[in-house]
Amino acid sequence: MKFENKSLKFLEQYLNTASPTGYEHNGQKIWMNYIKPYVDKIEFDHYGTCYGIINPEAEFKVVIEAHADEISWYVNYITDDGLIYVIRNGGSDQMIAPSKVVNIHGEKGIVKGVFGWPAIHTRGVNSNEPVPKLENIFIDCGVTSKKEVEDLGIFVGCMITYPDEFFQLNDKYFVCRALDNRIGGFMIAEVARMLKENKKKLPFGLYITNSVQEEVGLYGADMIADTIKPNIAIITDVTHDTSTPMIEKKKEGDQKCGDGPVVFFAPSVHHVIRELIVNTAKKKEIPFQRAAASRATGTDTDAFAHSNGGVPSALISLPLRYMHTTVEMVSKEDVFNVIQLIYETLLNIKPDMNLKYH
Repeated sequence: MKFENKSLKFLEQYLNTASPTGYEHNGQKIWMNYIKPYVDKIEFDHYGTCYGIINPEAEFKVVIEAHADEISWYVNYITDDGLIYVIRNGGSDQMIAPSKVVNIHGEKGIVKGVFGWPAIHTRGVNSNEPVPKLENIFIDCGVTSKKEVEDLGIFVGCMITYPDEFFQLNDKYFVCRALDNRIGGFMIAEVARMLKENKKKLPFGLYITNSVQEEVGLYGADMIADTIKPNIAIITDVTHDTSTPMIEKKKEGDQKCGDGPVVFFAPSVHHVIRELIVNTAKKKEIPFQRAAASRATGTDTDAFAHSNGGVPSALISLPLRYMHTTVEMVSKEDVFNVIQLIYETLLNIKPDMNLKYH
């Protein structure tokens, strides 16, 4: 299991480029540039969802999809003393904020800041010790007045991201903020590359889709599903590695990094597509895990499945440690196997397959 150098360079550049929800365009440019040689056509919609198409004239359409956006913060309030209070853009975690360096995307460019926090000596280490909450975390960008903040080009509505960058851990894991879910964008791009380099001819149109605004409500997928109107959709996203401390397996299931892709069972997951994936994994000896989701998967699978009168959809997830932190971790072997599973599944899809239960 080895990734090509050009693939790893793309992954590193793609992850290191801030692409918060609603502001995904910088990352999307990198993604489109990478897949361009491997597809026949590239399209994008008004809100920034991008997709590369193989066989654009084909009537039968298959989507493989991931979401491109990462969680972040908005500048919400600037005090007279020049401190910045924030609101979430997606599921940003206030618990990890104190002492983190941030990039504030101001009107004059990026400005550095820090999430301040009172020293241990001053806050009292006891049962009444304050904990980080949305209303008490704040950013200090080295100024002492609201005017100085605005002189730096920072106003209410500016985006705030973490600068943490990609690295490999013990040669077994990829680590970075925004692996949720730009690792998915990487994996579907690699599927497109493999199809091209292996000279595979598909009997359908393939839409390699990188959606925006998942973290705030699956909105990009909702929009693009209505645009593409696919016959089948295979979604990839991350799911929790539940083998680390303080996670209840009875509630969150039993998934682990290194044990393979996770195939989900849920009402929105279509039985025929799911079984095709499972049978492909067994036939090709690709390790996989199983997980169940109650009511909704919480991923773009739901948006595609519920669109256009019902699109047969399935979810292949990648186990991830420490979701919505700046040290998200995924197994390199799992990444490789998700790519292989999507690739091999596509080779088994036929436009005339029966997609109805009855």
